[in-house]
Amino acid sequence: MAQSFSNSRFLTVQEVADLVRVSTMTVYRLIKAGDLPAVRVGRSFRVREQDVDVYLAGRYTS
Repeated sequence: MAQSFSNSRFLTVQEVADLVRVSTMTVYRLIKAGDLPAVRVGRSFRVREQDVDVYLAGRYTS
């Protein structure tokens, strides 16, 4: 499992918010609700870029 993380690109909450075009508080709510997996690094969170893609794909509507 450690290998899958070493090849992943991690984004800050601000980068995720900018990417999805929502506020940082919305990203924090998604993390707290368990909708967006995140890793805690010190006092901040990091989100795998792949997890953001999965989240968006699951919420996509035609």
